[in-house]
Amino acid sequence: MSKLVTIETENHVAHVKLNRPEKYNALSAGMFEAIVSAGKSVAADHSVRAVVLSGEGKGFCAGLDFESFMAMGEKEKEDGMAFFNKPDGSPANYAQLVGYIWKQVPVPVVAAVHGVAFGGGLQLALAADVRLAGRDARFSVMEIKWGLVPDMSGTQTLRDLVRLDVAKELTYTGRIVGAEEAAELGLVTRICDDPLKAALEMAAEIAGKSPDAIAAGKQLLDNAWHGSSADGLDLEANLQKGIIGQVNQVEAVMANFENRPPNYSDRK
Repeated sequence: MSKLVTIETENHVAHVKLNRPEKYNALSAGMFEAIVSAGKSVAADHSVRAVVLSGEGKGFCAGLDFESFMAMGEKEKEDGMAFFNKPDGSPANYAQLVGYIWKQVPVPVVAAVHGVAFGGGLQLALAADVRLAGRDARFSVMEIKWGLVPDMSGTQTLRDLVRLDVAKELTYTGRIVGAEEAAELGLVTRICDDPLKAALEMAAEIAGKSPDAIAAGKQLLDNAWHGSSADGLDLEANLQKGIIGQVNQVEAVMANFENRPPNYSDRK
C-alpha cells in the first residue's frame, strides 16, 4: 500500500502530497495521522526552508471520509473520540492538528489547490501561509451538510482571511465557492493556470532567502497580527535583535554587495 502522504525534499523545499487520489484525498483516520506526522517531520527538518502542500489526483482534498468512519467498529469509533484529546503542550486537539500543524511549521507553507477543497480539506488549505488555486478549484465550509461545525482549526485561520459576516454565511450555508469568488473573498491568494508549478516556483524563491529572516517573519506576522501593539512591537524588536549581525544576515548583505547568489546556512 502506498503512503497516504508523501514528502519529497529538494533544494530546501519539501513537497508534501496528499496521496489518496482514488478518494479525492478524503480524510480517513489514517490520513489524519499521516498529515500530522508529515507536518511534524518537515517542522523538525532544519534544512527545509519552504513547504508546498498539494493533493494527488483530481482534487486537493474532499474533506472527511464519512464512509470510512461509518464503517468503523464500535471500538474504533470509541478510539476516534480521542481526536478531541490534546497532545501534551498543544493548543489544538488531534483533529485540529491536521490543519493547525501547518501554522506551527516554522517556515512558509504554500498550498497548491486544484479541484475540490471541501470541509476539512478547506481547513487544511486555510492553514497554509499562501494558497494558489487552479481555475477549476472549488471551496466549501461543508461541515453544515453533516450537521457539524468546522472543527479542524478553521476558526483560527478563516478569521485571518475574510470578514466575519462572510465567514458566517459560508459556515451557515455550506455553499460551494468557485476560484474567482474565493479570490475576491480572500480565501485564496491568487488564481493560477498551474497552481502546483506556481507553488513550487514560489517556494523555491522563498528558499533562496535568508532562512532566519523568513522563519522570523512567519513568527512575527502570525503572533503579532491579533496581539496588542505593545506585544507586537516587542516581538518585532526581539526577533530583529536575534537576526541582525548573525551569519545569514551578514551573508545577505555581502551577497548583495558582491552581486552574487547568497549561500545561507540552515536555520538553527
